[in-house]
Amino acid sequence: MGKWLMKEDSMGKTMKKVKKRTVRRVRTMLQHEYPYPHEHSQHALIAVVAVALFFIFSDNLHIVLHKLDTNIKWWSIYGFLLGFFYFFSSPFLGSTIQPSYSNFSRWYVGWLLIAAVYHLPSFQSMGVDIRMNLSLFLTLFVASVLVLVLFHVAFLGLWYLGFAARLAGKRPEILTILQNSAVLSIACCAFYSHCGNQAPAQPGIFQRQRSMFEDLPKWFAGLQNMHHAKEQMCTEWLGPVGTAADYPVFSKWALYGELVCNDGCVGGPTDIISPVYSLWATFIGLYVANYVVERSTGWALTHPQPETKNGPQKTTVTAPEFLDMVPWYSGTSADLFKTAFDLLVSVTLFLGRFDMRTMQAAMTQANQYKDDGFFYDHLSKRDGLWFDFMADTGDGGNSTYSVARLLAQPFLKMGKTELPRGDLLIIGGDLAYPNPSTYSYERRLFLPFEYAMQPPVWYKPEHIAVTKPELPEGVHSLEEFRAPQCFAIPGNHDWFDGLDTFMRYICHRSWLGGWLLPQQKSYFALRLPCGWWIFGFDQALHGDIDIFQFKYFTEIVKEHVGEDDSVILVTHEPNWLLDWYWDSTTGSNVAHFVEHYLKGGAFLHPTHVFGGFNKFQDGVYEKKFAYPSLKESEQIAWGNILKFRKKNWRFDVIGGVVYFILVFSMFPQCELDQVLRDDTMLGHVWEFGATMGRAFLDMLEHSYVSVTGALVLVILSIQFVPVKVSRSKRIVIGLLHFAAHLTSAIAYMILLEIGIEICVRHDLLGTSGYHSLYSFYHTKEGEHFPDPTGLRARIEYWTMGFYPACIKYLMAAFDVPEVMAVTRANICKSGMDSLPRGFVLAYYASVFLYYWVFSTPVVSLVFGSYLYACINWFHLHFDEAFSSLRIANYKSFNRFHINSDGDLHVYTLAADKVPKEWALDPEWEAEQAEKPDLPSHKRSCPSQWTPVGHIRDRFSKVRVIDEFVIPKRRSPMSNGASEKGTANSTKGHGFDEDDLKERVAKDTEADGSLGNSGLHFQTSSQQSNWTWSDERKEVHLCRLLKRGSFKSSFF
Repeated sequence: MGKWLMKEDSMGKTMKKVKKRTVRRVRTMLQHEYPYPHEHSQHALIAVVAVALFFIFSDNLHIVLHKLDTNIKWWSIYGFLLGFFYFFSSPFLGSTIQPSYSNFSRWYVGWLLIAAVYHLPSFQSMGVDIRMNLSLFLTLFVASVLVLVLFHVAFLGLWYLGFAARLAGKRPEILTILQNSAVLSIACCAFYSHCGNQAPAQPGIFQRQRSMFEDLPKWFAGLQNMHHAKEQMCTEWLGPVGTAADYPVFSKWALYGELVCNDGCVGGPTDIISPVYSLWATFIGLYVANYVVERSTGWALTHPQPETKNGPQKTTVTAPEFLDMVPWYSGTSADLFKTAFDLLVSVTLFLGRFDMRTMQAAMTQANQYKDDGFFYDHLSKRDGLWFDFMADTGDGGNSTYSVARLLAQPFLKMGKTELPRGDLLIIGGDLAYPNPSTYSYERRLFLPFEYAMQPPVWYKPEHIAVTKPELPEGVHSLEEFRAPQCFAIPGNHDWFDGLDTFMRYICHRSWLGGWLLPQQKSYFALRLPCGWWIFGFDQALHGDIDIFQFKYFTEIVKEHVGEDDSVILVTHEPNWLLDWYWDSTTGSNVAHFVEHYLKGGAFLHPTHVFGGFNKFQDGVYEKKFAYPSLKESEQIAWGNILKFRKKNWRFDVIGGVVYFILVFSMFPQCELDQVLRDDTMLGHVWEFGATMGRAFLDMLEHSYVSVTGALVLVILSIQFVPVKVSRSKRIVIGLLHFAAHLTSAIAYMILLEIGIEICVRHDLLGTSGYHSLYSFYHTKEGEHFPDPTGLRARIEYWTMGFYPACIKYLMAAFDVPEVMAVTRANICKSGMDSLPRGFVLAYYASVFLYYWVFSTPVVSLVFGSYLYACINWFHLHFDEAFSSLRIANYKSFNRFHINSDGDLHVYTLAADKVPKEWALDPEWEAEQAEKPDLPSHKRSCPSQWTPVGHIRDRFSKVRVIDEFVIPKRRSPMSNGASEKGTANSTKGHGFDEDDLKERVAKDTEADGSLGNSGLHFQTSSQQSNWTWSDERKEVHLCRLLKRGSFKSSFF
């Protein structure tokens, strides 16, 4: 009874601790996320859009119903504009509104779309003229930016003098100021558009609008009630603050409302302050007040930053900060440009003169195996061993943590099958993408593994291990250490900095999460129980071992590998599979080592592209399973057509610039009469094609920039085709790829020119010069915003003319279509040489702004279609076609078991879906609170985060997709024992052989060929080099597939 009471008391304390942590976590979630009030613009923008839509619906729905424009020409232009602007902005629709490239793209698209749409006639036919709103927006935007910049400069001055709180010293980003200025300007323009700038007491716009509803059917009566609500909002909720007499001090610093009279005006201009001006001033005042209060008193009280003796207190993390999958086709990623530079330097410098492998060998005595840092036999005396293999860990954080979390579990239970955690983890290279750096290793490798299983509490990550292994207190040797260990080989990406980061983090750190790192060199030999070995090769960037590695492993084989021993080779690439695929030979030293010293072959796992692999180097293979199945793999490739740009929207920078260079010399197209004159659709299409042909021929005859760009693109397109196909096929495929891009580039150049020409011929563009918008605003400004006190004149005098000039040229820069049309007309009339260079640059800049929006979705579609055709039709670009998809799913790893009989059981485990949302595991938190000093590998819940959403299973729905046994090599005298050992090899450890075979058979029937161990050995007598041989040493060469990234998951 006493024991039960003690347990209940312990559980009660634990629940209280968990409850406190939960309350603290909820409180943290409810607190504001950002340190500055500028991010409130997201909520402000949502409110502005909602109110604007309400106004537009109430005002203009009846007009749209009565005056629907049926001109197919203009609606087709609308459809073209809206369609391409949607395709351009679709990758950013789900992104958060904060200063970033995606947010910039949204404002960029909004600017160009509005600048184009307001010139089209359909808005005017519905009674909507947005020129006044646009000009007012730009004026308010300039005023808002100037006022806010002056305020922040003054506030920083007060902070510098000591009159403001310490948090005032954190300067706001200029993008946040621009964003907030744009939001409040849009709000004021929405108010002006639907409420006007007149006194509420004066009969005007609302009385005229009420009369419009009288002619509508009865079922439109709801619109009139909505109109009454809008009128109340304009006159009472957001009405003006009063007259000049109410604020005599500010009367000379305000603008006034327009005078609206139905029967004539008496008594002169109104003295009521402008409602738009008062609303703008209110927004500015709220911004200033909010900023000052948060930086002075309220923010310091509600958001304290306590400090401890050891420095600032750590905040509670409520979600893991995992990095996304690497954007391999990004045109804006500095990491990828750094990767290319590091690759060039590594190939020419490090491997040419300062090879780290040579330096490691030089620092080690050649004949000492026990303490040389290359040779480890501390696991060889165990009765059996469980160990795991994974690779390509350095891509997306969700996928890496998902696999690491499965590796860290004390056991994995799948139906009746229960597999214990491996005592050894082998990582097969490419530890961090795209290049080895402190940031990539910390965020893409160490952080997910530390979340999966924490290192000892006494371990300090910044500690450099001089003498390894650094064992816990009370453990004197590796033989006594009974906890997970990890060994890793470097991949080609780990070599991009000459192996510097790999050596610092793997060879001079002691822990990867909860896995001990005994490793001291980049390659190693591991002796396992029952005559099994693991040779970890360092193939650098050339796909081969160096001469010192060759000599070292040769000596190991001669002096340590027994007659009946078996060796597993670990390389960072499936060289034998790639040799079959490319029909070539790589890794001559490895091949020589295998052929003359190990007498063995390859065990590979291809799928889809590699489905035809069945014979290589006298070995015959039969494909049993593939993961994912061949059909699934082909279906995944469709994503290149449908999702390439969504997954790789940064490719816009490269694609848009390339397309513009191709058509740079073709602008402008002045002869478009034939395209617009023909009345039949077939005639339009024919003339459109003819115009494209003439533009192409003109480029060949007169262009320098476009021809140079085309030649470079032709060469790159041909070189981009893999060398697997013949030279003639490479040329044909490359030319077809180039032709698709060139045709698309010219087609959309012609479409853009046709749109401009139509607007010019209908007097919608190019009629009033570069400053048409400002001229319109200048004529309406005094009418709608009276200035009886001469405020504008005073500001112009004080700024020495900067005030009107700034707004004038800002409006000209905003009205890109007008600049394009006017300059185009001058070029077509007088030639390019007649214009000053500045006007020519302005023309090409304005053309590029729109052409970039139109071309970027197309270049991604063409390139994605090319990758799809190559991967599914010609089985080319298997790396490029799947890296573009950035798929985090279909992750797998191998779990091995050497039983007491020496047989090697191989289990391939896979998780089809990788969770994207994580929450703090309450079981981990409770165990952490109850036993804070307990090592993580001894806990029942070692991983900090658990999946949420549709994947709630503790084991992330992992399943065994393949299982097979490699019997231990035995001499002829022990064949009977071999058969007996094989018969008993699947017993124990909770493993049910019949259950697993039945489930694998069901998976095979359902998915066609599901699994990942790919190709099984055939034990015919003709395969002495690959199976059993009485005359040679027996070696099973298991080329372990790389798991955890886009490449390996589909092999």
